[in-house]
Amino acid sequence: MFACLCSQARVQTFGAHVTGPTAFPHSRLPRSVSSSTPPWPKKAPGPPRHNHVTVPSAPGAHSNRSAPFWDVQVLNCSEDAAVRTTDWFRRLDPRFHQFVLHRHCRYFPMLINHPEKCAATVGEVHLLIVVKSIIEQHDRREAVRKTWGREYTAEGKSIKTLFLLGSPSVGKDTKNLQKLIEYEDQIYEDILQWDFMDTFLNLTLKEVNFLKWFDIYCPGVQFIFKGDDDVFVNTNNLLDLIGFKVEEHKETTLFVGHTMYRSFPIRNKQSKYYIPRELFDKPYPPYVGGGGFLMSSQLARRLFVVSEDLELYPIDDVFLGMCLQRLQLSPEMHSGFRTFGITMRRASPMNSEPCFYKNLILVHKLSAQELLKMWSLVHNEELVCAQAASF
Repeated sequence: MFACLCSQARVQTFGAHVTGPTAFPHSRLPRSVSSSTPPWPKKAPGPPRHNHVTVPSAPGAHSNRSAPFWDVQVLNCSEDAAVRTTDWFRRLDPRFHQFVLHRHCRYFPMLINHPEKCAATVGEVHLLIVVKSIIEQHDRREAVRKTWGREYTAEGKSIKTLFLLGSPSVGKDTKNLQKLIEYEDQIYEDILQWDFMDTFLNLTLKEVNFLKWFDIYCPGVQFIFKGDDDVFVNTNNLLDLIGFKVEEHKETTLFVGHTMYRSFPIRNKQSKYYIPRELFDKPYPPYVGGGGFLMSSQLARRLFVVSEDLELYPIDDVFLGMCLQRLQLSPEMHSGFRTFGITMRRASPMNSEPCFYKNLILVHKLSAQELLKMWSLVHNEELVCAQAASF
């Protein structure tokens, strides 16, 4: 189901794109952000929390520049009615109707924002860890915070962590879930939340909204690791990989993970990755499995630019592959990223062997309890493994 969740009322739309002025102070919202009247009554949401902040300048930038901010304040998105008259839309699986009717809607108001996250108290933010999650997965976020998402600073380089969320889906206890996530954020201050429904087919919205957010608020961050909340990440090996890429002067176009080549859209209607022919009928470009990947900040900014000229695609991993293709780039394959587990046979004892985790960068997928247990085993000083990995 493609839908957005408004902060004041639930509306059955996929997205929203504010037209008109692209910048205005949070304390003075314009009387009219768009000349068109939205097809539903809605009050403009108040500014997200933590929105007033001094954002550090990029190296060499003028220190007195005005601080940027998220400029999407009002949700105003109506469906593309012309699409309904096309023959291909009539043939399209109804599950994708809302996506197609509203895929021109791209950016959404923020319910929770942390523009200060990219400002390091000491040195620079070397690595920003960005985790896709949903409100109900509190236990997973807690496990990530205690393990590979732990924030720290070493040798003047900071590691910061953020969780990306939408709003509760239809049929859920919306008000209580929202209160819970706001309380969680008051404790940890590590959540970005946008005003669209958190569904599988809306994952691409997290990609494009984060890319825009990063371009606004993170001029000094060097690298981004982006992953799911059900993966194991060996942060020591991840930092080693970054170090080697910097030594090789390959960081400018760095995009590395478990790369899929020569893949095609899945036509099995029972699969959550099902794509009808009416929506896409070509081979996919090379793309990285969404369990987790590493990219440079330079490339992230270029991806943001090209993403604005591409139609949204319902599979977020593939959409990023399309963006890379537009840049005439291909993601790098790295054997240390195991999107499908150490071995695809889930019952294999290899998937629970800590020495494999000690020598890899990412393994998908683990429950919160499995992650905590494996982290403890891997970091046990008494663990002896036969061979160390080289990245």
